[in-house]
Amino acid sequence: MKNFPRLCALATLILLLAAAGARAQEQTLYQYSTLDALLEGVYDGQLTMAELLGHGDLGLGTFNGLDGEMVVIDGKAYQAPFSGKVELMPASARTPFAQVTAFAPEKAFEVKGPMDMAGLQAAIDKAIESPNLFYAIRVSGGFKHVTARSVPRQTRPYPRLVEVVKKQAVFQFDDVQGDIVGFLSPAYVKGLGAPGYHLHFLRADRQAGGHLLAVEIENATVQIDAIPGLRVQLPTSGDFLNVGLGDDKSADLHEVETKK
Repeated sequence: MKNFPRLCALATLILLLAAAGARAQEQTLYQYSTLDALLEGVYDGQLTMAELLGHGDLGLGTFNGLDGEMVVIDGKAYQAPFSGKVELMPASARTPFAQVTAFAPEKAFEVKGPMDMAGLQAAIDKAIESPNLFYAIRVSGGFKHVTARSVPRQTRPYPRLVEVVKKQAVFQFDDVQGDIVGFLSPAYVKGLGAPGYHLHFLRADRQAGGHLLAVEIENATVQIDAIPGLRVQLPTSGDFLNVGLGDDKSADLHEVETKK
């Protein structure tokens, strides 16, 4: 038994390392591929929902073939397709682009309406510590009005995303309960992700949603989680390996994110 203290110390070290690993995961924004690749028409990836949800329980993205908008909430991945009928996606579904984190909000506050998108963003901007970190956001409550969109599934040869959104479906929701989820990212992520706010909406009954374009809040709770870490996993096969990613795509990104 003379090795017992050493074994105890080793076991303690293993537990501490495991706890540190768990904390590191909670403090990391995990991203698969890059938004610029998506803008250029890289619509097929190899990452499954099972793998994606192993990295976080809140986030957003899309599905292979650009088949609608992804909303990850409470550890489940939902598809808001062009048809408007939201579906819970199986573990085998794949994504060409997604962002998730293990959501552990550090701040929460109530907002009262009428409050539009600019007012919501101003309230969040006031609550954060620095524009140089990442923030996961969840806004839950009642909304007087929500405008959201989705895009149609694409077939090869894939067009660029700026062309796809010209045929988007726009959904209007009045007097609805639901959740807005997404991220506030620093300006320096241009090329990797979307600088500023990138938000998706899911109705409380999980039957409708999409990429958030406009909102009028009636009353809601805003939760914010500061994220100091970023992990980007790049595809190692497929179209990503040959797509041109050297040009500044800021104008295309603005049109894609804001087109109504």
